[in-house]
Amino acid sequence: MNQSGLPSVTVIVPSRGRAELRARAVRSILAQRYPGRIECLVVFDGGDRVLPSVELAPGRTLTSIDNRRAPGLPAAARNTGALAARSELLAFCDDDDEWLPDKLRQQVAVLARSRDVSTVSCGIEVVYRDRLVTRVPKSRVTFDDLLRSRVAELHTSTLLVRRDDVLGRIGLFDEAMPGGYAEDYDWLLRAARTAPVLAVDKPLARIHWHESSFFEGRWGTVVSSLPYLLEKHPFQRNRQGLARIYGQLAFACAAADRPRDSLRWSTRTIRANWREPRAYLAVAVAAGVLRAETLLRVLHRFGRGI
Repeated sequence: MNQSGLPSVTVIVPSRGRAELRARAVRSILAQRYPGRIECLVVFDGGDRVLPSVELAPGRTLTSIDNRRAPGLPAAARNTGALAARSELLAFCDDDDEWLPDKLRQQVAVLARSRDVSTVSCGIEVVYRDRLVTRVPKSRVTFDDLLRSRVAELHTSTLLVRRDDVLGRIGLFDEAMPGGYAEDYDWLLRAARTAPVLAVDKPLARIHWHESSFFEGRWGTVVSSLPYLLEKHPFQRNRQGLARIYGQLAFACAAADRPRDSLRWSTRTIRANWREPRAYLAVAVAAGVLRAETLLRVLHRFGRGI
């Protein structure tokens, strides 16, 4: 606690290049209408290491460190920041995203009312090219909810969490996830297993989707990572969620030009849940009827992914 009586917050910004986007993210963090202390900690992971020039108000600091744990992995950069932070609360913001001014103030208020909860999220505004789509999660997301659906509104850039729980009962981000894909989903599943994830029911973070997004088009990474996720969490107890993961594997294999593997995963998807549309989309991509990139562009315009 500081003189305001409010907990201090360290906001971890993993960054690799993209200096202009980084500056936008940092300014949105330091401009929060939150009376408590905010430390913005940029974790550089290659590329330029220049902090944006900003005027710091009282109770605001801007510092940087290098990711020396596992270069190139967002999970390692976030963990580097979490271990270096000294605030009571941690928040995360990707360097290509930004926050709306009342994000921290409203999230801290929710966390203060729920002593047994570790994590608070919020709604998002997804920006893709010339479109903005608002997505708001329900106010309480359980482990079973997350087995059934990724709940994309719980984006990493929305998360506020108690630091002691990141270092304790939840744990750090899993740096062993192949290629680093779905490490955020894995962390959310572990967080929700300890206590429900709460959310402010309004958009307080702006998520930018674009061609330079970290996993855009990296289908081989998706194919290698999702089986690891299946082994780590009990998706078998929710057939809808199991079929969703199988369908994502089928689609990723099709997009990676692996039609036989795609057909195998599509078959498993249909057996788990014949209503899962990703199975049929994967077949269309594998057969050359539909291009994966074309479908993704359409989905992104509605704030959705595969």
